[in-house]
Amino acid sequence: MRQSTYPAFAALCLAISVAAPAKAQEKNDPFLLAETDDLEVRARVEAGLNLVAEHNLFWEFAETVAGNSDFDSDGEWAEFYVKPGIAFQYRPEERTSLYGAASVVVSTTVGTDAFAASNTGQATVEELYLGFRRGDEKGTRFDASFGAREWKAGTGMLLSNGGSNGFSRGALKLGPRRAWRVAGLVTAASGGVQGTAFYLDPNEAPDNDTGTHIAGADLRYDANAGSFIGVTMGKVLDSSSPYPKAAPGGIGVPDFIAGGRDGLRFLSAYARIAPTGGPLENAWIGLDLAIERNKRIDLKAWAGRAQLGYAFADQPWRPTISYVYQTFSGDDPDTPALERFDPLYYEGNPSAWSTGSKSSMVFINSNINAHQLVLSVAPSVRDTITLRAARISANKLRSPIQFGQATRVEFEDGIAQPIAGVTRKHLSDDLFLEYRRIVTPNVYFTAGFSISSPGAGIDSIVTDVTAPLWTGGFANVVVNF
Repeated sequence: MRQSTYPAFAALCLAISVAAPAKAQEKNDPFLLAETDDLEVRARVEAGLNLVAEHNLFWEFAETVAGNSDFDSDGEWAEFYVKPGIAFQYRPEERTSLYGAASVVVSTTVGTDAFAASNTGQATVEELYLGFRRGDEKGTRFDASFGAREWKAGTGMLLSNGGSNGFSRGALKLGPRRAWRVAGLVTAASGGVQGTAFYLDPNEAPDNDTGTHIAGADLRYDANAGSFIGVTMGKVLDSSSPYPKAAPGGIGVPDFIAGGRDGLRFLSAYARIAPTGGPLENAWIGLDLAIERNKRIDLKAWAGRAQLGYAFADQPWRPTISYVYQTFSGDDPDTPALERFDPLYYEGNPSAWSTGSKSSMVFINSNINAHQLVLSVAPSVRDTITLRAARISANKLRSPIQFGQATRVEFEDGIAQPIAGVTRKHLSDDLFLEYRRIVTPNVYFTAGFSISSPGAGIDSIVTDVTAPLWTGGFANVVVNF
């Protein structure tokens, strides 16, 4: 899907909106560009502004581990993005519709962000797709679409965030890009059963494009009250993304397998159970399990998550409490096989699959596990306060945590030994306090403060000093029409 096709498609949508008799003024809706009995054309706009401050970034690893005294571990920066777009739906008959959308993201960062990207920004195509739908929403239906659009498999454990942000594109924290560069989706459904065949090409930044293409299928059943169960299976058709492999015994510099992701097969099962009556009516249980295989490089990896939560719906401020345990296999340095889990394109926000708050900027979901406790209260229908606490550890010692991170020389019996990963399992303890207010149905304000205390594993990496607390805060406003 070439970016040059965007202006033509947008122009087509605008031409349709001009040609169609408009009823927008009658409804006093400025975003409804045109409406007839069988056609609706609507404008969309989303924008966000985020102010960020960080202190002792990455526990000051840049200086104490990498020896980079030029990296500023204290930073403040501002992020902004705007995403204008247009969408249409044409219904030649009651059970048939043609639909599509087009949008762009213009993003920028003012100042220097956490990864030392200064004053960056870019305009990119976000959505650009066409689709055909036949059937009833609650009955038997068929849906097919192709182009750049958002799509998530299951709970977002492996396939969710199809667009990359930050670095040359700016807006690192806001992360406005989520759409896949190409998503070919064919869905058939009847009642609560739905099956989707997919082909995905992620929208990666040009300076880090791995050429990854994924195909597979997702099958799920949705019951009442938000309960569901499903399975996702797929294969990486091609990719140049490398995999790190621990040195034998964990002694030595990790090896890198070029194109390690190429040919990866995965199977992910997911479920959420929410009872509809009795004493557990406001409780829920979530379960996820994934396995990965690649015979070409002898890879056998796994991951899982268990959630347990309860909402005190009848109490003042409606408190909600939940416990989450998630774990992702790491490469065992004592075996010739590769056990490192590849999280692919997971949904990495705090309410989904990020591991910790600060720590999620350092560790991807591989060779780590975490116990997480979440407490949320709602003083009013517009206000929510959430506290998240996470204790994060390594699954395998002396094994890469994130692409060989923390490779260094340590002395054993007076002999210098290059090792990777950590020699103690406890990595960090994270606390994240977040306040969210719905200013209007289209305007949202969020502010937060987080702190990460390094564990024995992090302290084992630095020498002669103690790793400091890493703190930071943010405040943002997002507008969505």
